[in-house]
Formats: sequence, structure tokens, C-alpha cells
Amino acid sequence: MTTIKVNDEQEIINKLSSYIQKISSDSIHSRGKFFIGLSGGSVVKYLCEGLPKLDTEWSKWVLAFCDERVVAEDSDDSTFGTYKRQLIPRTGLKDEQFITIKQGVSAEEAAKDYAEKLKEAFNGEDFRFDLLLLGMGPDGHTCSLFPNHPLLDEVNLKVAAITDSPKPPPERITLTFAVVNNARNCIFAISGASKAEMVKRILKNKEDLPASRVNPVTGSLYWIVDHASAAYL
Repeated sequence: MTTIKVNDEQEIINKLSSYIQKISSDSIHSRGKFFIGLSGGSVVKYLCEGLPKLDTEWSKWVLAFCDERVVAEDSDDSTFGTYKRQLIPRTGLKDEQFITIKQGVSAEEAAKDYAEKLKEAFNGEDFRFDLLLLGMGPDGHTCSLFPNHPLLDEVNLKVAAITDSPKPPPERITLTFAVVNNARNCIFAISGASKAEMVKRILKNKEDLPASRVNPVTGSLYWIVDHASAAYL
């Protein structure tokens, strides 16, 4: 694990963008495509500001979601909907490059359908993302994997449904740790004093929280933290 401390949110965006630039270039050069998993929350803001500045072959990107709310795409709660409105118009990306959830079905059916779409995209059962951009909630959750939830120990499913999310909306799909820890690179980009206590609990105290369980088996893990969120490190 590598911890990168920067001064402020703008430096987080710059550092994150430089990592995405390098990883995407290496992936496209080595394998012809760049598979990236996105999160919502502050990650959206960082990417909307940083990605338009990248020098990349946008057509080689394949974009999926670390988790997604089971809502309509035009809902404010839809992570894809947010990227569609805010990111796609600023880049060379197209809607069809995003792997999205099936509309109008249950969380369970959406999860099964999403797993099938990933199987098609990866041409097999080995879902190995080049990069996962992960968020961390105030309770230490990442993706839609929450503290003390049975899905933390899921080993059979690669995409799971959750219908009792403690954070609304309750119905979601999420990648499980079987996929997260199979990634070539995972990055947390964390800012703000409100995250400082949880950053300390994870990075310094090594408490068993969902975000603490992100540890790619043969990949790299990066935490980019600003001065405020790293106050107790």
C-alpha cells in the first residue's frame, strides 16, 4: 500500500489524474483496452475536473461501476446518470462504453445481469480491472459493502445485490471483494476533515472496516489523502 499526502483537494485531483493517465496508457499499450471501475460521491467531481485534461485514446476505455443504485438512469441517485450528465460531454467518451445496470428489475436480477455483462466485456469469468476508483463513507464502507454486513464475506458472487443498504437508496448492486481484490490497481482519493477520524482508524489503527479489506492480491493500492483528511496520521 502506498499513501500519498497532498495539501488540498486540487492536488488530489492532479495526483489522481496523473495516476489515471499512466495506468490507462500502460493498459492500452499492453492489452489494447483500459478497464476502469467508477464510484460516485466526490470521485465524480474529481473525474469531471481531471479527466478532460488527459491525453488518452478514449475509444479504448471500458467503464463500469464499483456499485450502483437500483434506480432509473434519470434519477439523481443514479451514478451512471450523474456521469452521463457531467462527464461524458467533457470527454471523448460515449454512453455505450459504460456498462450499466438493467432498468426496471429487482436488485437480484440487476446483479445477475451486471455479472453477465462483465463476463462479456472481460471475455470470461476473470474480472480483472486495470483500475478501481474507490470511495470511502463516514462509516468506512466502500462500494456498497457496509460494516457488519454479510456481503463482506461473500466469496461466490462477483456482483451482489443489496436490498438493505443502511444508506439510501436501499437497493443496490455492488462488486464484491472477489473482484475488488483482483484489480491491478485500486485508488482511494480522500479529502476533508470529516474523513480524518476514519482515515486514522483504517490507515493507522488498522481496524477491520470494509475499506480496510481492500488489498489487491497481485495489484497495487494507493490512498491519496489531503492535509485535512490525514490530520491524525
